Amino acid sequence: MGIVETKSERIEVRTTPSVKALLQRASASAHKNVSEFLLDAGIEAAENALADRRIIRLHDRRWKEFRNILDRPVVNKLRLARLLSEKSMLE
Repeated sequence: MGIVETKSERIEVRTTPSVKALLQRASASAHKNVSEFLLDAGIEAAENALADRRIIRLHDRRWKEFRNILDRPVVNKLRLARLLSEKSMLE
């Protein structure tokens, strides 16, 4: 079981009446109060923002498998090369 922290810190946010109303509607639809809604959304956004900075731990066997995959010789994939050389439909 992990350490249980008590909530002791406050975060204050100023907003416009329209944004407040939007947050109230969204939190009500999620069956949460605005504070819970904002905290959950903020935690998720923070985790996503930091996701590429996390340490990934692998057991020795998995680490060796991962390294072997990275060290494999490059295989020429003609269909992929052709696809990447063509103009995008968005260009």
